[in-house]
Amino acid sequence: MSPPPDAARLSTAEVTPVLRALPPRAAALLLMRLAQGRPRAECAAFYGIRPEVFDIHLLRAALALSRALALPVREPETDAEETLWAQALAGSLDEASASAPTALRATGALCERLRALGPELAAALQAAERAEEASPASKREDLLRRLAILALLALTAYLYLNRPEEPPARVPTPLPRER
Repeated sequence: MSPPPDAARLSTAEVTPVLRALPPRAAALLLMRLAQGRPRAECAAFYGIRPEVFDIHLLRAALALSRALALPVREPETDAEETLWAQALAGSLDEASASAPTALRATGALCERLRALGPELAAALQAAERAEEASPASKREDLLRRLAILALLALTAYLYLNRPEEPPARVPTPLPRER
């Protein structure tokens, strides 16, 4: 069994594919807050949530990335512990002197590494996205999607043009009035 990687020594090439494999929202949270270096309040406002809630989502995303990179990580056992960890992680990101719980050290180091790799990581992710868009598989998928849309449009037009005629509208006959 190999030892876990050192978060402080991870390269862009090691982090990029793992970050791309995360759920899109988790990856976006990490990129916005760490790689782009946006303030916590701005990130929370972007998602329309309170900063405390953003901290919890950021913690979950950071823990998911840590797990995916095979870093030593332990999940919080209770909601209260998760809230405390989220506050500690936010504090350690805002203030270099703040300390994180022992169980969060590897994840905190990973967050600092993402912050250090920021522009390089963003460029690598954009290059990977462009390469994926230019790949034959992506082009084939795009062509098949367009053909499916055309088939649906053709079927809709066929059904519309061949629909049965509607019966003429009946004019209600007035009831005779009683005198």
